[in-house]
Amino acid sequence: MTSETATILVTGAAGQIGSELVPALRENFGQHKVIASDLVEPKADSLREGPFEKLDVTDRVQLETAIKKHKIKRIYHLAAILSATGEKNPVKAWEVNMHGLFNVLEAARELEVKQVFCPSSIAVFGPLTPRVNTPQDTILSPTTMYGVTKVAGEQLSDYYVKKFNLDVRGCRFPGIISHEALPGGGTTDYAVAIFYEAVIHNKYSCFLRPETRLPMMYMPDCLKSIIKLMEADFSQLRHHSNFNVTAMSFSAAQLAAEIKKHRPSFEMSYQPDFRQAIADSWPESIDDTAAKEEWNWEPDYDLARMTVDMLNVLQEKKNQGKLVYPG
Repeated sequence: MTSETATILVTGAAGQIGSELVPALRENFGQHKVIASDLVEPKADSLREGPFEKLDVTDRVQLETAIKKHKIKRIYHLAAILSATGEKNPVKAWEVNMHGLFNVLEAARELEVKQVFCPSSIAVFGPLTPRVNTPQDTILSPTTMYGVTKVAGEQLSDYYVKKFNLDVRGCRFPGIISHEALPGGGTTDYAVAIFYEAVIHNKYSCFLRPETRLPMMYMPDCLKSIIKLMEADFSQLRHHSNFNVTAMSFSAAQLAAEIKKHRPSFEMSYQPDFRQAIADSWPESIDDTAAKEEWNWEPDYDLARMTVDMLNVLQEKKNQGKLVYPG
């Protein structure tokens, strides 16, 4: 897909991934070729620098109107209710995650959108899934409404690939760590909050146990995986909407220890809450061989490199009086 043919819609653009994916796509395809959309008006300058549509993906008419208006050919469908937030309101999570995806897929089919990206998650796994080096093709037994919607979303997306020849792609993301977007209601969000708390207060109370180990990915690698997958040759893909991707795995205690290498006086305490049960049902590490074989996936960041970058960027923001964190 070239800049001449691309008109792109990003739903959920104000969220953690969207707020950084939109600028990356605009750099690749052009400022006015990428339409950001969300339920709320964007706060980030990077989103306000190009076209924006206030859009509710559960409203089919709104969605189709935006697609027709901008002659959309590719959709990055990021609008979703995440795991911890979804457990507080499972009905809303189902409505947004499933009805929203169905609307996107149907609109894409009817209006001849060429490609759809919809992220999945390690939340599709569960207690019956092997937790170490979790395979690409394995038992899916989610314990959260978010996970249920992601399993159903993978199946629905693959149905549209097979039934309608719609090019739908997606990655099963681990926890995503970013210095731009604030935590957004996910179980892995401790790995974002800990950096803010380290820079601002030099201490953090974690809602998971110290030994809780989860797969993670730094935002630059997340963006890289999305862009690389969407540019891959469709004929080379044996999987479509459910690629395992990962970059690193670590426990809460290991992350704290890495931060202490740079901030020796940093203090970590632990007060596990309802999110511990969610984390206990997820993998400790992931096998992403399929992504490596089918579209040459390879991450750039490990725990050490990510930690240095996160601390440096957040400290610089603090020094400039630009660090915003409500925690």
